[in-house]
Amino acid sequence: MRNGTLALCVALAVIGLAGCKDEGSPARQLNSKSALTVTAIAPELLSWPQKLPASGNVVAWQEAVISPEINNYRITEVLANVGDVVQRGDVLARIASDAVDSELAESRAAVAEAAATLAEARAMNERAAQLREKGFYSAQAGIQTQTAADTALARLNAAKARMASAELRRSKSIVVAPDDGIISARSATVGSLTQSGQELFRLIRRGRLEWRAEVTAAELNRLQPGYPARLETPTGTVVRGGIRTVSPTVDPQTRNGLVYVDLQPDAGTALSAGMFTRGEFILDQQPALTLPQSAVLLNEGFAYVFRIEPLSDGLAKVSRVKVGTGRRAGDRIEVTGLDANAQVVGSGAGFLADGDTVRVVPAQPDAKAPT
Repeated sequence: MRNGTLALCVALAVIGLAGCKDEGSPARQLNSKSALTVTAIAPELLSWPQKLPASGNVVAWQEAVISPEINNYRITEVLANVGDVVQRGDVLARIASDAVDSELAESRAAVAEAAATLAEARAMNERAAQLREKGFYSAQAGIQTQTAADTALARLNAAKARMASAELRRSKSIVVAPDDGIISARSATVGSLTQSGQELFRLIRRGRLEWRAEVTAAELNRLQPGYPARLETPTGTVVRGGIRTVSPTVDPQTRNGLVYVDLQPDAGTALSAGMFTRGEFILDQQPALTLPQSAVLLNEGFAYVFRIEPLSDGLAKVSRVKVGTGRRAGDRIEVTGLDANAQVVGSGAGFLADGDTVRVVPAQPDAKAPT
């Protein structure tokens, strides 16, 4: 009886071991079948322009202050307002000209009187010269008549100068635009008296805006006139321009220098003077080792890629590698710290962990990356 029980136990143990061995094989097959399928890609070396980010204010290229040129005259009409686009010579405001008109009329009368006096003095001088030749006039009398004619001529010239001054003052009773541009400010009001140096209008000459970008002293020498610039407006519109000049000095407090960027003519439709905005300068082309952004995993402020290490039967092991990132263009990103010949997972990196086994399939050809 004891021997039969022992034989039964041995038989059950053998059957159990056989069952365990049979169940292990399907488990391994299941693990191999459940391996994530990924595509292997290699970094691509492209020639990309370097970009230097900067920020600064958008200001008027030149802003003209328009003031009256005659004092203590009342403004009778204002014809321009903020935002108006004006041409050179357009009338912006009118000033009361009654007093100036009377001065002009008086000066014209003075010119006519001086002209009549000169005509009389010249006639007297000619008459005296004829009589002097006949011996009726002395040389002293001839000098006197000549002096009277010269004095009358001088008085006529003085009267003409006063009339010209009155005509000039009369022309200043109309405030005109000194150049093409956009009215950016207006303080002129009907009924107020004009004062010398008083600001009536501000004019952005030709409507031109410029971007005054602040750049650190270390980066200032990398920029040269003619380099293109690109700005992004708050609405997402892209405004382009070019460096006009680079400041030769650096602010001793901020250690930054100014870069003056001429913006495209229609920049005023997307930007306004006084606006603070960010942008970038496009520098020389330099090579960049790039990957699609889908291949780069961002985690806790760091960037990683999964490098593929082939095993067998189409399977491979992935290892997580920390990389640095740089420039971006389209859907590609510059990476550093990675071997140019490495094979990495092209997409789905967020589903992988370091040391996972994956099944590798050939990558499908796609469109060319932006250059």
